[in-house]
Amino acid sequence: METILKDNLTGANNENLFANTPLKYLTATSIIGDKVHNEKNENLGEIKDVMLNIVTGQIEYFVIEFGGFLGIGVKYFAIPFRLLKVDAPNKSFIFSQTKEALEKAPGFDLEHWPDTNLHLDEVGGYWSFMG
Repeated sequence: METILKDNLTGANNENLFANTPLKYLTATSIIGDKVHNEKNENLGEIKDVMLNIVTGQIEYFVIEFGGFLGIGVKYFAIPFRLLKVDAPNKSFIFSQTKEALEKAPGFDLEHWPDTNLHLDEVGGYWSFMG
């Protein structure tokens, strides 16, 4: 029997200590709070939450908290899952946008979360030009 199959059936780990190498899985709790930056290493905020589609079982979007100081001027963005790339060595995510683009982009407040990512990612939606 294959070692990985045996491990899955028994719960024992007979593989190396880092069985998730190369990175394939992340827990939601390990993602929340992760930093988000762009290719220029500009800080674009952090992941505030992960939104799951309970019908499809897919991650729909990440909620990114951007800017502000002591809660004033903070913006939240629903960023489609496909637009963030894992930066495993730095335990962070890369979003291919500038700080200026996020400063100008529409966000949402925590009292009015997007019901769905469709309005953000459909043809003609704010993030549809990306990716």
